[in-house]
Amino acid sequence: MSKIPASAINFIKALSNNNNRDWFNANKPQYVEEHQHLIAFADALLAKMREHDNIDTPTGKKSLHRIYRDVRFSKNKLPYKNNWSGGFRRATKLLRGGYYYHIEPGNTFAAGGFWGPNSDDLKLIRTDIAANDEELRSIITAPAFQQLFGELLGVGVKTAPKGFSKEHPAIDLLRKKQFIVKRHFTDKEVLQADFVDKVNETFKGMRPFFNYMSEVLTTDTNGVPLY
Repeated sequence: MSKIPASAINFIKALSNNNNRDWFNANKPQYVEEHQHLIAFADALLAKMREHDNIDTPTGKKSLHRIYRDVRFSKNKLPYKNNWSGGFRRATKLLRGGYYYHIEPGNTFAAGGFWGPNSDDLKLIRTDIAANDEELRSIITAPAFQQLFGELLGVGVKTAPKGFSKEHPAIDLLRKKQFIVKRHFTDKEVLQADFVDKVNETFKGMRPFFNYMSEVLTTDTNGVPLY
């Protein structure tokens, strides 16, 4: 079944309060059991997403991130994450944008977009926005987008990126180094049977934004395909 049980959320709560290897090893059987529930959820979500998008991630299990934290270069030495999470890749170079789901007590959300575009991609995005920001603005101000996501998120430079004037009318968009959309869910919503449908609906709602970005990132300034 794709429904996430309360036990999966309660396990994360308990892990957050006992984030150490002794506790985790003693409770490993429960972790394995709850992990199976998340695999079932991810498999169901993947099946629904494949009805409207070309996803490269082979299985729901493959979409799930490890519960173990990489602490080698982190000041935070807690060994385990305090959430269930995963992501889906879109297939081929022509389809851009990534999907991410994050399930955590009090902080569950579905997100997508471009967390760290490389310099070439960022230049293509900014050049397109500088030439004509109306298309992107029409997407992020559309009622359906506003209802799901509210606004376009992402960190940016403080003044203006190199090569662009801080007086440019689209400077609010040109400053961005990330282009992210996010929808939060309550703990109650997470435990409902239709949660997988709501996450799928959220990912599907990203498509106009992804379609725009895919075109920008796969063609040059003259509209000639790059691939």
